[in-house]
Order: sequence, then C-alpha cells, then structure tokens
Amino acid sequence: MGRGGVVRKQDYTETKIRERSMVFTKRLREPIMRGEITCSVRIWRSPRAKVGGRYRLGAGAIEVTGFHQISLADITPDLARRSGFAGVVDLLKIAKHGAGEKVYLVEFDYHPDAA
Repeated sequence: MGRGGVVRKQDYTETKIRERSMVFTKRLREPIMRGEITCSVRIWRSPRAKVGGRYRLGAGAIEVTGFHQISLADITPDLARRSGFAGVVDLLKIAKHGAGEKVYLVEFDYHPDAA
C-alpha cells in the first residue's frame, strides 16, 4: 500500500496474483502440487490464462510457462496421461463443459511458496 492508502501498481499486481485461481478437479490437485502434472487441456470460449500468470492452488501457485491453442485432434493419449487422465475420453469428460469450443494447452510449474 502506498502513502495515503493509495495502491501502488506493484501492490495491485501482487494482490491480483493472490486472488486469481485456476480450478482443477480435486483428484488432480495433489499430483500438481507434487510436480507430477505440469499441463492441462482446457476448452474455453476465449483465453483465460497467460504465460507468466500465477494462479493460486493450495498453499502455493501455478505459474503458466506455456499457453497454446490446439485442436481436438492434438489431444493424444500421451497428452491426456501427462495431464493426469487415464485417456482422451477421461480428459474430455472433465475439460468439455459449458459453451467453450476453443481448445488450449496450458503448461505450468507449481511453486509451493508463492501464495
């Protein structure tokens, strides 16, 4: 907080980082926090993450290291497993909800002490 209660740009940015979150299904949270899962496939109407963005998860935060629009055909069994799912169908059951049609690959690192 700046002088006179004015929020300086740096303070505002730090506050926004702590407030934002990226939702993961409950069974994926612990493997993400252990560093076993480092990517996620999302089906959204428009981008909701950006490279360098930090999103709260548990006691820490994930930091987005890569963000790419991909096609459904790009979702391979290997990518599904790297994302924490048994296969493509399992992944799509979770990723495909709502009216979103654009497919994104979000790559990230977990920082346990970032919150």
